[in-house]
Amino acid sequence: MLSAEDKVQLTARGVSEEQLLSQVERFKTGFPFLKIYDSARPGEGITVLTPQQEEQAVARWNKYLADGGDVCKFVPASGAASRMFKALFSFVDGSEDKAPEGSDVDRLLKDIHNVAFFDELDSVLRKTTGNGVDELLAEGRQKDVIRGIISADGLNYGNLPKGLLTFHRADNGTRTPVEEQLMEGAQSARQADGTVNMHLTVSPSHRDAFSRKLQQAIPAIEERMNVRINVTMSEQKPSTDTVAVNEDNTLFRENGSLVFRPGGHGALIQNLNDLDATVVFIKNIDNVVPDSRRGATLQFKKVIAGYLMELHDKAVEYIRLIDSRSYSEEQLEEIAGFLRRNFCFEAPELETLKGEDLAAYLRAKLDRPMRVCGMVRNEGEPGGGPYIAFNADGSRSLQILESSQIDLSKEENKTMMSKATHFNPVDLVCYLRDAEGRKYDLPAHVDAETGFISSKSLHGRSLKALELPGLWNGAMSDWNTAFVEVPIETFNPVKTVNDLLRPQHQL
Repeated sequence: MLSAEDKVQLTARGVSEEQLLSQVERFKTGFPFLKIYDSARPGEGITVLTPQQEEQAVARWNKYLADGGDVCKFVPASGAASRMFKALFSFVDGSEDKAPEGSDVDRLLKDIHNVAFFDELDSVLRKTTGNGVDELLAEGRQKDVIRGIISADGLNYGNLPKGLLTFHRADNGTRTPVEEQLMEGAQSARQADGTVNMHLTVSPSHRDAFSRKLQQAIPAIEERMNVRINVTMSEQKPSTDTVAVNEDNTLFRENGSLVFRPGGHGALIQNLNDLDATVVFIKNIDNVVPDSRRGATLQFKKVIAGYLMELHDKAVEYIRLIDSRSYSEEQLEEIAGFLRRNFCFEAPELETLKGEDLAAYLRAKLDRPMRVCGMVRNEGEPGGGPYIAFNADGSRSLQILESSQIDLSKEENKTMMSKATHFNPVDLVCYLRDAEGRKYDLPAHVDAETGFISSKSLHGRSLKALELPGLWNGAMSDWNTAFVEVPIETFNPVKTVNDLLRPQHQL
């Protein structure tokens, strides 16, 4: 039963009573596993372009920009970096004064000169301890060095967003991920008028810090790259937070008030929907490299963007044909083949419908947001991957799934997963307007059945949390999706601080 105070709290958040009750009901019912048809592989859902096709795609992208097309980079940047330093926190909190041989902390300390933030660390330690990194390590004071990285009186990396950490050395100093994203944008998404547009989603507590970094970094990049950079920021909306419940699915309260939690990165579909942009690149904040190693990334950003434009060109051509009502049965079969071939789309209606009914069905399937996802070969990195999955209407299409969405008690599903060859997308490029140039309502294309429930705690009390369908998972379920293979060189995430020691993150 909701109290008057509860209703006031809901109104302030922009959450309706119906939404809240629906969320509570979802805790009770859980989320269904998704029915999969097969894993997506080259020749079966994943397109491998020839060098000639890649050249054609790059040319199409360059033409789009030259013709005045608009583009924006959308970078989720609200994530805290604390998980990057899990091993460091454990070491500082532990009883041992020396890191075990071969451990993550031991390897980091032995290679400490190779992290781009070494000079900053050395400077802050001299201020707080009177000694630099090398002197402290010579004295066996490993914990002091590690504290200097993660603690509030040091670099405070354990409490900062990942986008503001020093990742790389550059020819004129060092760079954070947000600066590398700006450089990448200047090299791949420069509009005809010389502007580069980027949108960051940030947490309220770090917005000012991002603003300061951008004010400091943008002028130098603008001068170097001869561009004008426009950066906007937004925060996850309170209305997308989800209510917490107890283990028995009753409402979790603290001091009498309902407790809400961020609904996961799937909530960012609302932020994406608010953008006034036609083409949008989406990329994780930490998947960046220094200038000298960006060649493959830039090439294949243009490849997948140009391939998107080619697919969009054809979809618009077919929509125009259907609207003209001058199509033949053979042309309708051609359109169905386009959906099958490029989006791995299949549905009973493609066989059973004829004439105007088939035309109307095909038009509805063409008239959806479109995305091309760059997929890399799986080389053991954790995460989900590309599958052909069944949809609620009986059709099947390309989807990006997490392993938790697949019923692993079924042997046929395990077999399909064992044949999987590729990993979660490293880069997405999206077309967000219809054939008439009107913005799509992106939340209308979310599959609400694809969220998940997780176990959390607050001040020592256990609770259950509701995660919304992931941004490029269920939040984009009802899009026309194409998967294109891109080289592993385009995938350089930083999940732990030791990843910064990889060759990809060195000059």
